[in-house]
Amino acid sequence: MTIHLVKIAVGIESVDHLREIQIERLRKAREKTRSADLRHLTRNFPKRAEEVLDNGSIYWIIKGYIRVRQRINGFGEAFDHNGKPRCALILDTNLVQTILLPHKPIQGWRYMEVDVAPADLTSAERKVEASIPQEMADELRSLGLL
Repeated sequence: MTIHLVKIAVGIESVDHLREIQIERLRKAREKTRSADLRHLTRNFPKRAEEVLDNGSIYWIIKGYIRVRQRINGFGEAFDHNGKPRCALILDTNLVQTILLPHKPIQGWRYMEVDVAPADLTSAERKVEASIPQEMADELRSLGLL
């Protein structure tokens, strides 16, 4: 049975900003090793890893809303810049925008059941959002108008 993770994208301003940061991280990782994966380090390894790997994603909270998700392809062992052991979430490079879902601040990550995960935006909804300023789109969506 599939389960997802939800996590705050600390210091990230928008979905495009997250994309830019991840592209840069992937570029740097590929400079070090030819077959580098996109990884995000976290302190704890999920106890329900098998359920996450069964088509699970990480849903990113940006500016108080879940806005985007990424498929989790695997887990690995890693070390942070201080040499402390960490869990590496191995992520798909594709970011899939979701319908905005308000989410309170959390530390670390949490599990999220499939039935409460926000739906992906349709191509028509992405076109509408792209045609208006992000703050306006966020406000309209929070009011249920978009």
